[in-house]
Amino acid sequence: MQGYLFDYLPILIFLGIAIGLAFVIITASMVVARQRPDAEKLSAYECGFEPFDDTRGKFDVRFYLVAILFIIFDLEVAFLFPWAVSLGAIGVAGFWSMMLFLGVLTVGFIYEWKKGALEWE
Repeated sequence: MQGYLFDYLPILIFLGIAIGLAFVIITASMVVARQRPDAEKLSAYECGFEPFDDTRGKFDVRFYLVAILFIIFDLEVAFLFPWAVSLGAIGVAGFWSMMLFLGVLTVGFIYEWKKGALEWE
């Protein structure tokens, strides 16, 4: 049972150091930094003008959709780099598994395109 505790000891030490260092940095910034903000600093915006509209207004869902689509296709590219580097070692099976992966992503892209998810009106 004690063997398991010693396996996690480096992680606990790391967490202790991280928490302690965070506390020291926050405390040092409060001691060293000037804590007297002026009226301009406490105003709504530092740029000097009031907001145009309510901040709790409706937000277009298409922004989220574009972000999700970007993440999906960005991950596709992230999987292509290690595959391309190790293509000689993984052989034909690795090649065709990646072609299957790219095929599934292509079908998904075509589906999104046909549904109009990429249209910005």
